[in-house]
Amino acid sequence: MKRRWRYRGYDDGAAARLGAEHDLPRIVAVLLAQRAVTEPEAVAAFLQPTLEALHDPYRMLGMRLAVERVRRAIANEEKILVYGDYDVDGTTATVLLLKAIQIAGGQADFHVPHRVREGYGMREEVIEQAAREKVRLLISVDTGIREAALVERAKELGIDSIITDHHLPEEEVPQALAVLNPNQPDCPYPDKNLSGVGVAFKLTQALLGELGWTPGRVEKILRSMLKIVAIGTIADMVPLSGENRVFATIGLDGLRRPANPGLRALLEVAGLSNRARPGAGDVGFRIGPRLNAAGRMDTARDVVRLFMTDDVEEAEGIARKLDGLNAERQRTEGEVVEAIVEELSSLPPPDVVPFIVVAGEGWHPGVIGIVASRIVERFFRPVLVLSVDPKKGEAVGSGRSIPGFHLLEGLTSLDGIFERYGGHKQAAGCTIRADRIGALRDGLNEYAVSVLGPEDFEPELKLDVELPFESITDETMEQIGRLAPYGLGNPTPLFSTLDVRLDEEPRVLKEKHLKLKLSHENRTFTAMGWRMAEMGPTLHSGDSLEAAYAVEADDYWGGWRLNLKDLRKAAN
Repeated sequence: MKRRWRYRGYDDGAAARLGAEHDLPRIVAVLLAQRAVTEPEAVAAFLQPTLEALHDPYRMLGMRLAVERVRRAIANEEKILVYGDYDVDGTTATVLLLKAIQIAGGQADFHVPHRVREGYGMREEVIEQAAREKVRLLISVDTGIREAALVERAKELGIDSIITDHHLPEEEVPQALAVLNPNQPDCPYPDKNLSGVGVAFKLTQALLGELGWTPGRVEKILRSMLKIVAIGTIADMVPLSGENRVFATIGLDGLRRPANPGLRALLEVAGLSNRARPGAGDVGFRIGPRLNAAGRMDTARDVVRLFMTDDVEEAEGIARKLDGLNAERQRTEGEVVEAIVEELSSLPPPDVVPFIVVAGEGWHPGVIGIVASRIVERFFRPVLVLSVDPKKGEAVGSGRSIPGFHLLEGLTSLDGIFERYGGHKQAAGCTIRADRIGALRDGLNEYAVSVLGPEDFEPELKLDVELPFESITDETMEQIGRLAPYGLGNPTPLFSTLDVRLDEEPRVLKEKHLKLKLSHENRTFTAMGWRMAEMGPTLHSGDSLEAAYAVEADDYWGGWRLNLKDLRKAAN
């Protein structure tokens, strides 16, 4: 699919000032200006994130009530249930809060839903079972903001509820004892981009601050917890700016020396145990998928067990299981993607079908979210993939979107058609009766026609600056590396070089990837084109090309290599 290249704009005066005031190389100053990091305090906080930059947790609406209720439950030895979610954000938030309660002198049980048997969100039968087991305090993590009815049911059963969540609320938030969500109305908390584990960390920060410990002791424990916070934050793809940047930077640094047996075992099976410092990409592509595989293919309880156990052998066994589940997930995902691509072989143009809705019996509900992402990448339209259970007469759906379409608003436009739904601008999930899928498809396409224009279906590759190969030096790349960790809100710097030569015929690896040798003036680099094998037959030794790429360390051969994002024949 052809993409328009667009270079990020920036204030040249601001970039010059940054370079002079902070003694930064020109390219680093430009990259900061492009990311709107221009004020002196902001630059310092960005380049050297510290715990001191974190906001007072009591600025979050409901925090005082939440902390007082948790402390009372611990003091009175009440039963506490932490109700989580099955993705990485939800399971890491569950682990974090369980450990925080444990450190504060209490004990808590937990529940994470089974994706296939229970689906997304909280269930009444779980609350009723908790009441029978004499639970008196329910704390949700990464879920609950749309569960007003269940909060009322818990109240009827004598259970107080504390909701900690980051998803967008409905017009009225649940009438819980306390609701911690920076996105709820009237919440003055300045950072609105926290993940579920980020909100749970703010509760943890406030709770540990009330134990009468020295600031040094509290800081040491919070730093140790940021390893798991970083994993959940990065995996949930929230913007890596503000507090999230602090979580990610300090947490990733802590992954050099993990003490937790489960974390050590996880890094081992992910091939990261010898890495000096895993990066955000390692979390996104190696750690996160293995944790997600538990909830997708089996039960996410294994993730909580992995991080909560002190038994090295048990941790290693769980980590191996997660690694195997991830391999199974990859195979299953590939089969479903292949079936959908074949079904869409005669897909009408986007002005006729702007929103893709596909449904199939027997598709594993645990992979449909990733499948939806793959279909968006291929067709560049919002997508909803539904797994139909004919026995129940229901379908579970997972959607992904393009930048110009707010997916949750699209689903909300059809509010009455779902059994349940929720999510974000770019990702959402739902449950719907199977006989309503046709109406859902028609409704989403009608809504998409009303809000999308032709330009929304033209994928765009945002680049930072043109870069001659002679500028790719150790010193320059190490200076640019100060901008890491990268993610939403702080994208990996992308460069272009407009007159490169292909030195030899391209190599195709595993029938999916391209390996190239590219030269510009007097420098040559290896370039990897992941999932770009279909471009191979169009390329020949001696071709003059334009390359868009990120620069990354070559862990195998040493030095630097190019991670290609696009490649096209050079303009005459």
